[in-house]
Amino acid sequence: MNITNKITREYFDSLLLEFRLMDGIIPSTEFNLYGETFSSPIMTAALSHLKTFNQDLENPMVDYAKGAALANCVHWIGMGSNEELESVIKTGAATIKIIKPYEDEDKIYKKIEHAEKVGALAVGMDIDHIFANDGSLDIVLGEKMSIKSPSTLGKYISSTKLPFIIKGVLSVKDAVKSVEIGAKGIVISHHGGRLDYAVPPLMILPDIAKEIGKDIPIFVDCGITSGMDAYKALALGATAVSVGGHLIPYIRKGGVQGVYDRLQAMTNELRGLMANTGVKDVNSFDSTVIHHKNF
Repeated sequence: MNITNKITREYFDSLLLEFRLMDGIIPSTEFNLYGETFSSPIMTAALSHLKTFNQDLENPMVDYAKGAALANCVHWIGMGSNEELESVIKTGAATIKIIKPYEDEDKIYKKIEHAEKVGALAVGMDIDHIFANDGSLDIVLGEKMSIKSPSTLGKYISSTKLPFIIKGVLSVKDAVKSVEIGAKGIVISHHGGRLDYAVPPLMILPDIAKEIGKDIPIFVDCGITSGMDAYKALALGATAVSVGGHLIPYIRKGGVQGVYDRLQAMTNELRGLMANTGVKDVNSFDSTVIHHKNF
């Protein structure tokens, strides 16, 4: 585990919950996003190259999507071919396509257009893949990335009828700029620890939520491995959360059923925590239930 992921895990575990039982109610985890209704605010994350790193599996990206569809959860997909996106959309999973910040502008616009054409729920870009660790422009599987200014991102947003999401936001400054250019969602993320000693997403989340309010959905990924993690993110201001790397062993062991079972188990844990803390639905989370361990 790299230093950023270690810090992120420690921060999750430093957050403690109150009981709130006097006005208890059986809660609902139903979640609405971009005009559609889902069973849980726990989503999959925008993984890429599952087949590349799991050659023994027949079609892990499709299994991943089918598991999300079976659980009626939002599904995200990262870097990959148009054909792969089409196969994922055909599973029935409501899918958000994340596009890399390619140097090739024409490729970006074509991928946005394709996502809209095949029926993606939304589209977006992971701006946390612009730079390599040495400060040069990143190269991903031979594809060169480039800097994307707010005005350039705004052009992508204007080019599509789909909601456009900025992924890789880890500051109030970038969150505010995302709202200003018309983004319809942000993902608070350090992309699995790409920056050493990056602030944990849940540490910066309350500041971002306070600044931009409910103007756009605020999604969180990195380190979500349980319903408890999801609860803490939602209580601190997230609209929904994404689970990615944690699900890979479940894809390997159980395929579609493995993904479905784990998403269901996490949602059940979330529901139990909501019941025990007086949260009736996903719009009723209260950050004052959270306490920071300092003993």
